[in-house]
Amino acid sequence: MADEVTWDSLSEDRIIRRPPQPKEKAWWQRLFAPVAAGGAAMLKFAAPILKFLPLVLKTGGSMLLSIGAYAWLYGWKFGLGFVLLLFVHEMGHSVAAKFFGLKVSAPMFIPFLGAQILLKEMPPNAWVEAMVGYGGPLLGTIGGLVAFMIGMETGSPLFFALASSAFFLNLFNLVPIIPLDGGRVVTAISPWLWIVGIVLLVPYLLWNLSGAGIYILLLVGTSIPRVWRQFKDRNNPEQQRYFECEPWQRGLVTVGYFGLVLFLAVAMTESHHILAAL
Repeated sequence: MADEVTWDSLSEDRIIRRPPQPKEKAWWQRLFAPVAAGGAAMLKFAAPILKFLPLVLKTGGSMLLSIGAYAWLYGWKFGLGFVLLLFVHEMGHSVAAKFFGLKVSAPMFIPFLGAQILLKEMPPNAWVEAMVGYGGPLLGTIGGLVAFMIGMETGSPLFFALASSAFFLNLFNLVPIIPLDGGRVVTAISPWLWIVGIVLLVPYLLWNLSGAGIYILLLVGTSIPRVWRQFKDRNNPEQQRYFECEPWQRGLVTVGYFGLVLFLAVAMTESHHILAAL
């Protein structure tokens, strides 16, 4: 036939080549593919949560441990309430630090010693250090007031016990000695007040050499190195600049510090009297 074309007469570019057929996957490969895709999607969405997992374990785990410790001695209701008041206190430091642009660690709870938030960088001056130190007792006092008002409404001894504990905790933290909050607050008033803090605690230490006295001894021992450096290097220009404050800043810290100390002393006494009457 005239139009017949033989295989040999086809040019190479006219040959139709079939692509190689993919080999059929095994059943386990077909099953694994969607599982792997789903796992990857879950990890993508869970990444932000996993990022904060150590923080949750550190804060949440130490919080649960503290609740258990206080509950063992005073019951779970008081243990839960007291640790929440500690948390409120530490959040006061955290909020103040973030307001001034300082990075802080997550709260860490230590049974029978309280809780702490660590600054990841030094404050630029005494004014900022004072404000960060003041934030804890201020917000902690508000937490104590909330417990006190609930106690007034309900007549529950539990809330008066929590209020009294919160007022005492925040008042004790205002003792002007490093590393307590009061020691940091008075940096904007006068570092000489650190000496006053040591003088206030030493008589208690001499009368109580066990229990809380050991904690006081640790506080005094921790404060002495910074007090020594402060007065040894008091003529250092860099150190002098650190403690410089505007008159309004020094005045505000003075009024706020002594005003809060007075309020807490009165509030603690009042809540204790009500609790004793109940």
